[in-house]
Amino acid sequence: MNRGLTGRYEPSVAHGMACQGFVPHDLPPQPPLEWSAALQEKLDQAHLALGRLDSLTTLLPDAAMFLYSYVRKEAVLSSQIEGTQSSLADLLMFEEDAAPGVPVDDAAEVSCYVAALDHGIALLQQGLPLSSRLICELHERLMQSGRGVSKAPGQYRRIQNWVGGPSPNAASLVPAPPQLIAGCISALENFLNDTPTRHPPLVKAALSHVQFETIHPFLDGNGRVGRLLIPLVLLNEKVLQQPLLYLSLYFKVHRARYYELLTRVRTHGDWEAWLDFFLDAVHLCAAQAVATARQINQLVNADRLRVAALGRSATAGLVFEALAKRPVRSVASICAVTGQSPVTVNTTLLRLQAMGLVREMTGKRRGRVFGYQAYLDALNRDALFDQPTSTTSTATAQN
Repeated sequence: MNRGLTGRYEPSVAHGMACQGFVPHDLPPQPPLEWSAALQEKLDQAHLALGRLDSLTTLLPDAAMFLYSYVRKEAVLSSQIEGTQSSLADLLMFEEDAAPGVPVDDAAEVSCYVAALDHGIALLQQGLPLSSRLICELHERLMQSGRGVSKAPGQYRRIQNWVGGPSPNAASLVPAPPQLIAGCISALENFLNDTPTRHPPLVKAALSHVQFETIHPFLDGNGRVGRLLIPLVLLNEKVLQQPLLYLSLYFKVHRARYYELLTRVRTHGDWEAWLDFFLDAVHLCAAQAVATARQINQLVNADRLRVAALGRSATAGLVFEALAKRPVRSVASICAVTGQSPVTVNTTLLRLQAMGLVREMTGKRRGRVFGYQAYLDALNRDALFDQPTSTTSTATAQN
């Protein structure tokens, strides 16, 4: 639906230049969303896919094993959109106090994403609603390292910013002037908490993501906080028991279309086109997560039998299980969780390496780190997204 401009322009100044900041209308959209039969069907399919995904928490023998790695995969993807070079292996090595293959600041920045998500979940579990306080605390945790430390962690910006382009007058978006941010976030908080009306959880997640990106309340980290809000909304709404749905890969693959639709919501009020895209993302990403979890479960079960066939001692099984729970570990970490000596663990790891189950990742004699390679490969395989991406517009990075 073409509703026209979904906000108003307010005069502002950015870097000494006069400009017009865009202040979005409060949610929900007016006129209300127009639900075609096709869009309703997509909503139903997305809910079914989420139901299958949520069932993993009860069907998998060790859901925590999968969740540990999957959350970190999302942290890597979401941070890559903002320009970090860290891979999943880099992040896991950093968490083992080993040198990643990228600058440490990149890996530390990705690690902060994991910390922010964990903190957001903890706040919800403590009874804090989706609110300005939660959003600011997410941002504060996110900005604890790397480029973020000088970008006012946990505080709404006090200056005018812009997105894309060399100047405000050539930008793809000049968001709300700083003095209006608190009011915009307060209105978003009302929508998230069903004031004045309740909306289905997926609709709430989709609309609030666009609204947050449009407000752009922080100096940096807006894109990552906006993506974090999606699983937190679904957790808060009890649609998911664990944070297993992440859309960063889909947004990255379809980056041009993603930014085009965000802009079209602002300029034309076409929320339905955005919802169509968002529901496709939910459906495919939920299906991908289910497929990956099943593949990893089958892989671990098969490799567990291979290790058991060694039959020499229980140590091989203990070492393997440690790597199945965390697919990159230092020798010291494995010793700590298995209770085995460094000599015994090193000997066992060499045996597993000869079987092709693990590989040493540092190339050093001391402080060695081993990875469960097939597990990492399965996490990094995204078959559902091996397709051409939309090139209908030029993507503009949104921090």
